[in-house]
Amino acid sequence: MAAPLYGTHGRIVAQPGKGDELAAILRQAATGLEANPDCRLYVVSRALDDPDSIWVTEAWKDRGAHAASLADPAARELIERARPIIAEFADRAEFRPEGGKGI
Repeated sequence: MAAPLYGTHGRIVAQPGKGDELAAILRQAATGLEANPDCRLYVVSRALDDPDSIWVTEAWKDRGAHAASLADPAARELIERARPIIAEFADRAEFRPEGGKGI
């Protein structure tokens, strides 16, 4: 039996007025993951009531694939660009995706 999928859902809060910039960086991350078969889903969403809150929902082949993605040099570069404009990681949940469209 295959290992269960691994997922995260979290809200990243940008420094005031930096939501557009942070969302653009996270969308670049999504584009970079298109060729990674271990990434099943990477969705960047904006909160309608808070322009500086960005939600990211991810689904991966397994926890190890997610960890490996964070070590990729392109991902590290985007993380370094995003770090100064992140105010906080406000909410985060880990979960086991079990199916649905996009998985």
